[in-house]
Amino acid sequence: MALNIISNYAANVAHRNLSASDEMATRSLSKLSSGTRVVSARDDAASMAIGARLNATTASLKTASVNVGQANSMLQIADGGMATIDDILVRMKTLSVQASSGNLSDTERGFLNDEFTELREEIDRIASSTNFNGIQLLGDGGDVALDFGDLAAGQQGEALAPVNGIDGFAITDNNYWATDANTNTVTDNSFEVNINYGAGDQVIMTVTSTIDGAADRTQSIDVTDYRTGGTTAISSGENATLTFDELGLSFTVNTNFSASVTTIRGQTDGSEDFGTATDFNGNGLNSATGNIVAMAADNGQSLQTSIEFQVGGGNTANDRLAINLNAVDSDTLGAGALGTETSILDLGANAISTAGNAQSSVEVVTRAIDDLQRARASVGTYQNRLDFAGQNLATTQENTESARSTLLDLDVAAEMTAFTSKQILVQSGVAMLAQANQMPQNLLRLLQ
Repeated sequence: MALNIISNYAANVAHRNLSASDEMATRSLSKLSSGTRVVSARDDAASMAIGARLNATTASLKTASVNVGQANSMLQIADGGMATIDDILVRMKTLSVQASSGNLSDTERGFLNDEFTELREEIDRIASSTNFNGIQLLGDGGDVALDFGDLAAGQQGEALAPVNGIDGFAITDNNYWATDANTNTVTDNSFEVNINYGAGDQVIMTVTSTIDGAADRTQSIDVTDYRTGGTTAISSGENATLTFDELGLSFTVNTNFSASVTTIRGQTDGSEDFGTATDFNGNGLNSATGNIVAMAADNGQSLQTSIEFQVGGGNTANDRLAINLNAVDSDTLGAGALGTETSILDLGANAISTAGNAQSSVEVVTRAIDDLQRARASVGTYQNRLDFAGQNLATTQENTESARSTLLDLDVAAEMTAFTSKQILVQSGVAMLAQANQMPQNLLRLLQ
């Protein structure tokens, strides 16, 4: 080959090989530092695509395993509630058998009957309050809501409106308003609002609660300072909250409330009192009858007949497990598998007050125990099924992780060997490029 100054072919060859060796060493270094065999799609496009799907599958299987654990926890809560109800039913059967004996007087049976009916109420309370994250497990929830239908024109609560300063109200103590001792549920529970002029130019807001149709509690608040120009007057566009903690109620009031207080304070004879004036504040609303709001049963927390749990990573029926829940309240226990028999609720208030009633109750409570065990056995069956589903998920997750590892994980020992070889090539390339760059120096001797 001719010797020339302008082109250094040997240096170009050495540079090209050095660049290739350096690139291979860099790729090997990136694999070693990341721990994966496929850093980018050009390393292995097929493995990257399959591995990405396996990664998603593994993550979804882990979440499904969590779902199985949560489902088991939920069913365990249901089983715990039923275990307590079982103890109650055993006690109720004991009372029934005791009351069936002729050696007791009606007075003594009355004592036993009181405990029997209270235990029945406790079964309903447990069934109503046993839930998981708001999901009812043993029966419908006993929640209470305000009957906003009363607020329509011409109805009881029509005067409790924004034009009179009442933007809204809410229940803060649901347990109090859920109190009910008769068969009318909570619909005979209500509250009445009165705002009256009092001695010393005071304006007093009084709320009276009615439980089971009878006045129960009363709480009053001095609202004089809410008048226009008062120290707590409500400006336009603003709101204030009045809390009646003894009654479990709160009221949200607006600037019109200050105007209402001012009107009431201006009529010392009480003719413009809220709860008295038939045309309160001249707005056409009758506060004498429109100041009462009733409660309503809230059936939003009802027992779901079936709950589906996602126990797989896909979107097929086989990836979900449906669990059926059975009510175990006083209305269903004792009714039998077909629901056609007498339940413990049907025994009434005098369930074991006589020997004859007590003898009938023995049979009903025995049937109730059978009904409870049937429901509890169903829960246990689903728990066992969930256990096997969890074991299958763990095995599938393990194998999927292994398949993903085979495709994507780096063999560190082999790659380290390759990296060492590439490092040597880089060092050799640098040395040879230096030698190639020295070759044109030999031409200087020809020019001397």
